[in-house]
Amino acid sequence: MTYCLGIKLKSGFVGIADTRITSGTETTKAKKVFTVNKKKHSFFIMTSGLRSVRDKSLTYFKEIIEKNDESFNKLYIAVNAFSDQVKRAAYEDKNSLKEAGLCFNLFSIIGGQLQDDDEHKIYLLYPEGNWIEVTDGSPFVIIGNSGYGKPILDRAITYDSTIKFALKAGFLSFDATRISANDVDYPIDVITYEKDSFQIIEKRYEANELEKISKLWDNILSDSIKNLPEDWIDTLLDHPHREGEKEIHQSQHP
Repeated sequence: MTYCLGIKLKSGFVGIADTRITSGTETTKAKKVFTVNKKKHSFFIMTSGLRSVRDKSLTYFKEIIEKNDESFNKLYIAVNAFSDQVKRAAYEDKNSLKEAGLCFNLFSIIGGQLQDDDEHKIYLLYPEGNWIEVTDGSPFVIIGNSGYGKPILDRAITYDSTIKFALKAGFLSFDATRISANDVDYPIDVITYEKDSFQIIEKRYEANELEKISKLWDNILSDSIKNLPEDWIDTLLDHPHREGEKEIHQSQHP
């Protein structure tokens, strides 16, 4: 499985991608984010799904970039171009994958800003080649294993969040997924982008670099639970029915 996250903010965007690849009982590591940085031209692609489909689609897309990159003046044009290569891979491989008992599967997060875009954008591309744009009202998207980390982002992230805050919340979302799912793990690739900068910054973090943050969050969470009000629990534990149970129990065991 995979954990890939893209968060669109008023001031820019952030992204996080794990690197674990699971194939049956074997696990390996591989990069899941592809970035392009040129003058007035900056975008990334994160993927979740069959590795073979991802590699073929990206290989085809890189050839398109080499030949037609300068014609991409808005991000949706680049998204459509990558979508065409996903469809091409599906046309070539879908039937053979089906015969092998596999499903053609490639979800992608594509974000960036090109010279004629009025702002930075993030898109979610489906295996069928259609896409949706991430909006201010729902400013993040996860592909892969999304169930464990999404509640943290739902509670914390807004379009007006800062890049630093989004990175902290994003890491905690990844960490919750890593703890609960054995198919998501370090190292993680983190990207940041400031509005109108046309420059994506990328850094890889190993487990030992963020272990302290993870343990600190564990302690904070545990302490916060301990400090929550308990009066609503007391009304349950002190219910008259419970008192009757205590009396019966004491009479049976003098």
